[in-house]
Amino acid sequence: MKIEEYFDPRCVKFPYPMDTGNHYLIVKKDDGTVFDENYPYIDDSKSFKTKQKFFKVFMYVVYYPIMLIRTGLRIKGKENLKKYKDAISNGVVSICNHVHMWDYPMITWGVRPIKTRILVWDKNISGENGKMIRMTGGIPIPTNNQKATMKYMSAVRKYINNGGWLHIYPEGSMWEYYAPVRPFKAGAFFFSVQCNKPIIPLAFTYRKPGWIRGKIFKQVALMTLNIGEPIYPDTSLAPNKRIEDLTIRAHKEVMKLAGRDPENNLYERIYNDSKRIDYYATEYGKNYKGSW
Repeated sequence: MKIEEYFDPRCVKFPYPMDTGNHYLIVKKDDGTVFDENYPYIDDSKSFKTKQKFFKVFMYVVYYPIMLIRTGLRIKGKENLKKYKDAISNGVVSICNHVHMWDYPMITWGVRPIKTRILVWDKNISGENGKMIRMTGGIPIPTNNQKATMKYMSAVRKYINNGGWLHIYPEGSMWEYYAPVRPFKAGAFFFSVQCNKPIIPLAFTYRKPGWIRGKIFKQVALMTLNIGEPIYPDTSLAPNKRIEDLTIRAHKEVMKLAGRDPENNLYERIYNDSKRIDYYATEYGKNYKGSW
């Protein structure tokens, strides 16, 4: 698959934190949802599925058309979904650089008609956009509750083993229009190894906007989603080494899909309290007024 000519927006509009895994978005509301061992992390009830069907109509009639116009989205590598359909139908974990407010809906559009679910920050589910995120397959990650964590992990493993497509952002947080691939946390690769299912690498690349989009609408970049080929855990290794090995190989593949040289990486591949590297600026988000 040919990757488009590399474009780095070198954006200073957004307040990228010092820690590469930290969030800068502020969730303004909290509806009080408790993510404990009684919460339905994967809701298969008839009422929930009915709501999802109605929401899907909204997505196709309203949301996706707006998204496609706004982002100029292109999809590359979709042939890999057909080429590896048997592997995908048995359950996979996909990963991607997290670089846009709408990047998960872009992924759901790119891999349609495959149905996906995504692990998300628990505050996103209890926040102002929680119902929408939940309808699109959001699974909150519980914190500070061992019983809840066990319930959530069991539900996720069952979903993957039953042939589900689980999406995880291994960078841990969204940094809009950031070009370097940040260090990966272990979660996606832990589930891949535990379930012995492949990783499907994805990556967003950017295209320089034309005069109208750039000057009039102040658009930073247009988006392209690149879909790669499955990466399998090395079962000849011990489980802990298997996760590390898979993380490294997957990071290299995402870098390739993102149009970057995997052997000339700005960041370490595995997250270790990793800090932002200022390769084009030292101050970000000075007049930040929010994202959309």
